[in-house]
Amino acid sequence: MRRPLRLLLPLLLLLPPLGWLALAPVPIEPVAWEAPANPGYSGVFAPNRRLADLQAVDLKGALGPEDATQGPDGRLYLPTHDGALLVLDPVTGDLRELAHTGGRPLGLQWDPTVGRLVVADAYRGLLAVDPGSGAVTLLCDEADGVPIRYADHLDIDSQGRVWFSDASTRFGAEAWGGTWPASLLDVMEHGGHGRLLVYDPATGQCRTRLDGLQFANGVALTADGLAALVVETSAYRVLRVPLDGGEPSVFIDALPGFPDNIRRGRDGRTWLGLISARSAPLDLTAGWPGLRKVIQRLPAFLRPKDLPYGHVVALDEGGRVVASLQDPSGAYPKTTGVLETADRLWITSLSADRLGWLPAAVLGDR
Repeated sequence: MRRPLRLLLPLLLLLPPLGWLALAPVPIEPVAWEAPANPGYSGVFAPNRRLADLQAVDLKGALGPEDATQGPDGRLYLPTHDGALLVLDPVTGDLRELAHTGGRPLGLQWDPTVGRLVVADAYRGLLAVDPGSGAVTLLCDEADGVPIRYADHLDIDSQGRVWFSDASTRFGAEAWGGTWPASLLDVMEHGGHGRLLVYDPATGQCRTRLDGLQFANGVALTADGLAALVVETSAYRVLRVPLDGGEPSVFIDALPGFPDNIRRGRDGRTWLGLISARSAPLDLTAGWPGLRKVIQRLPAFLRPKDLPYGHVVALDEGGRVVASLQDPSGAYPKTTGVLETADRLWITSLSADRLGWLPAAVLGDR
């Protein structure tokens, strides 16, 4: 009898962890989908180190310059993890705090129609900031009766309307422990909870232009002002969404990494940041929602991780890649996008303690 018991004991010890992996509740209800083929770092995305020589401005203890915009005075405006909005003089290096949103500001844009800063705050919604006093005003925190739980990025049209993303109506950034943890849940579920919203200053109302998006992220208007380019991070693509209500189309897809912010640059360029390389385990389990549930039950250190890889790309007006700047080491972490000014490319980051930059002349280097 002792030998059967010795054989049975290991099986009995395995039952609790196996039961946990099979039955423990998780916050996600994964949806099956087919991941597009990963082009990898080949062709127009062939590996290079053009992003490896970043220079940087120290942010004096602040973290996460996730986006950047330039005001009419030439100064740069930056969001930070702790809710502060910073103002940087690129000539003198002077850095000061303009305001504190009380949340987590992400995308921001200067509104020339009224001379103010407009901010997508992941915790609070869409905000306006007076550049003189630093006063913060809530513009909207719901659209069509649905709370804005993860305002992410924005652009402003010639009428002063703000087109912005609500990354996930299900996994709100504040409710789920921050922007990064909430994004991981939304990406793992792949339930299409993102929205493109528009705020109209004439009415003071927000409405939904498009929903069902896979982690709606960066937003940039096209040069002709007729459409919004909207990033779907977990679908590895960018959509072109006509502002007049027409059907969306694919601007670029099958990207080799997770796209983040998108912003118009100069000379017809539109810049797209890729925050990390794609995850093979995540793609392989795309069609297996039950397996993704099991993975979610694993300790965090055993789940698929972001793969550090610095990468920003410039696209022409047809969505073709015209520049690809990379740093395979990922030394400047989680590259989110580019602000292109007359003389520099300012490289933003979700988590860095500095703001990276390259001279604009790098675009002439091959």
